[in-house]
Parts: sequence; C-alpha cells; structure tokens
Amino acid sequence: MQALDRRPGIVVLHEVALHELFASLMLGRGDMEGYLDAVQRDGGERAGRLARRYLAGLAPPIWEARPLEVPLISDVLERAEAVIVHSRFAEERVRVAGYSGLIRRVPMPAPPSNGGVATNRADVSPVVCSAGIVNWTKRIPQLLEAFALLRKRLGRAALVLVGPGARSLNLDARLERLGLRRGRDVIDLGYVDERRLTEVLATSTVSVSLRWPTLGETSASVVRTLAAGCPAVVTDTGWFSELPSEVAVKVPRGGELEIEHLASVLERLCSDRGLRSSMGAAARAYAREHHDVEATADGYASVIQQVGE
Repeated sequence: MQALDRRPGIVVLHEVALHELFASLMLGRGDMEGYLDAVQRDGGERAGRLARRYLAGLAPPIWEARPLEVPLISDVLERAEAVIVHSRFAEERVRVAGYSGLIRRVPMPAPPSNGGVATNRADVSPVVCSAGIVNWTKRIPQLLEAFALLRKRLGRAALVLVGPGARSLNLDARLERLGLRRGRDVIDLGYVDERRLTEVLATSTVSVSLRWPTLGETSASVVRTLAAGCPAVVTDTGWFSELPSEVAVKVPRGGELEIEHLASVLERLCSDRGLRSSMGAAARAYAREHHDVEATADGYASVIQQVGE
C-alpha cells in the first residue's frame, strides 16, 4: 500500500481476499478504529458489526470465516492502473468489488520441467500427499478422517504432509483419536525446499489440496502438482472448479458426505493405476499448455506495455 500511495501502478492479485493482510497491519499497530472503518467501508454495517464481535472475542475473525464477503481490496483497486489475476473466478470478484479498469488474466507459471515424469513408486503402497500450510482452511482434519477410512479399506497407505503448521492443529491428538501412527501412517515433513517438494509429488500416488473458505487464490502447490504429473484432488470451489476433470477430481465442500466422498475418491485413485496414468499425462499436458513460464512472462509484458502507452 505504501508503494501504491506513492505511485499508482499494476496490481497482481494472487488472491482476491486481502482481509487478513490489512487486519494484521492495522491491528498490529493497535489501530482498531482504522480497522473497523476499513471493514465497514468495504462491507457495510453488517460487516462492521461482525468486526466488532470479533474484537470483543465473541466471533471468529472475518478473514477466517468470511474472507470473500469482506475482502478489503477497495483501497488497493482505487490505486490500480491495471489488475492482473490468474483465474476467471478472481476476475469476477474484482469486478464485483467495483473495479472498472483494465483486468487481464495471466496464468500462474508452473516450475520449469526437468523432463521427468511422475515415477509413482507408490504403486505397491499408496502415498497420499498434501502440500501447503497445514491448517484447518486446507481441511486437514477432514483429510485425516478420510485417510483413516482409506487405511481401513486398503489395509495400508501413507499420508505425507508437506508444509508448516501441524502443531497448530494439535496433530498428535488427532492421529491418536483416529488410530494413526505418526512417522509411519502419517509423515509430517514440515517445510521443505522446492527440490524436495518436487520429489515428493513425483513419487506420490495422489495429491490432495482442499480449500475452504477460499481466498480466491490460485494454488501454487496444485500448479506444481499438475506439472509433476500427479493426479490432484481439490475442493470444488473458486479457481479449483475451473480445472478440467481430466486433471483433477473435485470434491464438494462441507456437509456430512465430504469425508466419505473424499475417501471414496482416494480409494478409486489408489486402486486404479490406469486412471492415475491417464490423469498424470493429462495434468502434465495441461500444465505445459496453460501454465507455461514464457506465456506468463508475455502476459505480464503485454499489460505493462498497455499501461505505459
């Protein structure tokens, strides 16, 4: 915001809900009135009441419960000469927020390929991977429940969690309740570098990337999953809904059937090598066509040139 205050320019929105960012900045310096003003300006009286309830300790933070209802992007958009997003969903949300200027969809780039393909060494004992911050918005508790069902049905499988945050979910207690063993049934790798992440994805049977509530983001871990040729399982929401069924299986969010649905999807993918192979090939082709690094660079250059004219 300080840079935009000095000089308006091109804004790249990897996600369209910025509520948590601005809340942390304002509340971090003790500016509760500034925060309440921003929320009410962006979301109206009802949003203001919700913010006051949160500050009083009577309701969860808006950025966790309703991020897209009060995205707090108005101030950013007012200063934007153009906006770059990665999906149709994000473009629509920016328009809903009242922005009438130039918007361009430029894909998030996949990492350069090293020419390899997913090796799927997990064919004998299935490995389910979940890459990203380990928290409740990634629906890790639901994934653990579904994985426990998968273990009962298949007899053996491993779940690999890649990313920080497991302690915040009280992972050990959850595993104990589900009868899962840490380090054997569920492996928590924590943060890993890009090379190690690519190795994990390339040797996993399937990668799960659930999300709710969504921030309107495009998931870098899912893009990397597709580039690695690993079948993806995602939540049917936001940008994830835009992925073709040939590369990603979409499960409904919430509801009593979510865990059972997810367990059934995992069982099918872990049991059907032909399906995994076709999805992996389609995923690699999709990443090459829709998330090419050079095409992304051309997209950014085109917007910069258009704004500069």
